[in-house]
Amino acid sequence: MMTAARITEVAPEAKVVLFEKNPGLGSKVIISGGGRCNVTTGIEHVREVLKRYYRGGKFLTSAMWNFPPADVYAWFEDHGVPLKIEEDMRVFPASNKGEDVVGVFERLFKESGVDVRLKTSVESVSRADDGFVIEVEGKKEKFDAVILTTGGQAYRHTGSTGDGYTFSEALGHTITPLAASLNAFVLAEEWMHETPGVSFTDIEMTVAGNTTQHARGPIVCTHTGISGPAVFALSAQVAFEEYSKENPLAMYIDWLPDESEQGFRQKLDNACRATPKNMLTRFLQEWLPKSMAVQLLKAANVDQDSILAEVSKQMRIDVVQYIKKSEVRIIGRSAGSEFVTAGGVDTNEIDPRTMQSRITPGLFFAGELMNVDGVTGGFNLQASWAAGRLAGESSVE
Repeated sequence: MMTAARITEVAPEAKVVLFEKNPGLGSKVIISGGGRCNVTTGIEHVREVLKRYYRGGKFLTSAMWNFPPADVYAWFEDHGVPLKIEEDMRVFPASNKGEDVVGVFERLFKESGVDVRLKTSVESVSRADDGFVIEVEGKKEKFDAVILTTGGQAYRHTGSTGDGYTFSEALGHTITPLAASLNAFVLAEEWMHETPGVSFTDIEMTVAGNTTQHARGPIVCTHTGISGPAVFALSAQVAFEEYSKENPLAMYIDWLPDESEQGFRQKLDNACRATPKNMLTRFLQEWLPKSMAVQLLKAANVDQDSILAEVSKQMRIDVVQYIKKSEVRIIGRSAGSEFVTAGGVDTNEIDPRTMQSRITPGLFFAGELMNVDGVTGGFNLQASWAAGRLAGESSVE
């Protein structure tokens, strides 16, 4: 959508055709951010923004400087969509409606005469002598340039079914290995399933797979495991790890990352001496929700009804160690929860200054189809707006 909009801005005489297999534009944009559409990030420093991409940050440098978050913010506001920056620096429409964002493009395309073809699936894209041929429903049309913006294969119900990989390979490009990213984790431990909806603002997780990876921040417990920003961040780091019920991936959770193991043990020892008749769960409730305190004691094989006077030295060691390093096993990704696809068209085959193919002149790329993915917080849409705008203006040149 941003690609088409940019072409109409710099070359209003150009004929632009936008093929869309869905009944309406922007299905994935509308559902992003829980339906509110996390348009971009409130972080203005481009160098800081580029650090938020696990794959493709360096590649995006030119596109991001060309259309940074502050400019994206201004562009949407100039086109009639007031925005707001929330405390976590995510940017949303003031209305909290993703439809308002898509509405900008619908109006622009109507005014500028963009030929938007809804419910239209492209069957193939091929090179012609002096351009490209796109085949749709058995009919072939010729174009001077083609911009592929088909997305990855996350949220397949929105039309991102991987068609772009097929088109790209047919035009000479390499597709890197693909994996789900920004997904929730399914955990094997039953005790972790007993506190759905319980959330934490700051925990630390460590995964020891092919390499050791860490993430720290908010999480929420689910019926099958854990979700939330810190989980999504870690899932992006281990996107290419293989794990299953038969081959689980070990993860260690520190429920109190601001407390040292020795310091917390000292607090527990002091409580045992000062308030021996208090219950152990009550002591833990100063730091943890009661339901999680109960489950952690259960996992550590400690009676949740124990009073502090009954808690032996070894029990204290076990409790503190379990709170500081709970071992759980990741056995899957939550079905349907993957927000982006890690991997895609090899960015070494794309000129980052123009988004044009280094292999097939006249072919351009933008969005998640490329091997580019970032953390949650508006960074993936920001990458799409930036690359899309650059691809649009470069295709005109």
